[in-house]
Amino acid sequence: MRTNLPDSHDETAKDQLETVGEPKESEVENKTSPEQDNIEELKSQLEKETEKVTSYEKKIQYLLADFENLKKRTETDVQNRVNSIIDGIILKFLSIYDDFVRAKEALSKQGAKTEGLDAILKNMDSFLSESGVRPIEVVGEIFDPKLHEAMSIKDDPSLDENTVTAELRKGYILKDRVIRPSLVEISKRRIKETNKDG
Repeated sequence: MRTNLPDSHDETAKDQLETVGEPKESEVENKTSPEQDNIEELKSQLEKETEKVTSYEKKIQYLLADFENLKKRTETDVQNRVNSIIDGIILKFLSIYDDFVRAKEALSKQGAKTEGLDAILKNMDSFLSESGVRPIEVVGEIFDPKLHEAMSIKDDPSLDENTVTAELRKGYILKDRVIRPSLVEISKRRIKETNKDG
C-alpha cells in the first residue's frame, strides 16, 4: 500500500538540500586567491617604498641647499680674506709711494734733478694701474663720506656747501673698494647777520 506524502514535505526537503549545498555569500566574499593576496601585499610594499623615496628626495634637497649655502659662505669668506691681504699689501706700497712723491717735491724745491725719481714713480704708477688701483678724484667734487675724510673747513660763499677745495692726501680705490679715503678740505657757507636800524 503506497502512502502519499504531502507536497509541503517535498519542498521542505528540497530547500534543506539546496541550503546545505550552496555556500553562503559572506563565505564567498571572504575567500580570495593567493595571487590576489600577493598583489595586495605588493601594493602595500610599493606605497611604503614610495613614501621612503619621497622622504629621501626631500632630505637630499635640504642637504643640497645647505651645501650651496655653505659653498657661497665659504667662497665669500675666502674672497674677503684675500681682499684683506691684498688691501694691506697695496696700502704698504702706497705708503712707500707717498714717500717717493714727497722726496721728489723736496728735491724740486731745492732745484735738484729728479729724473731718477720720475722714472721710479712712473713705474709705480704703472704697477698701481695694472693692479686695478686708481686715485680718487676730489677737487671740485661734493664731499662724499664714502670716499673722503674731511680734515679742515674753508669759508667760501662762492662755492656750494661741502665742496672739496683741496686734497691733503690722495685716496685710492682698488677695483670697487675704497682702500684709502682721500683727506680733504671742504667749503662752508657762513652767512653773517647784520643788524639793520628799523
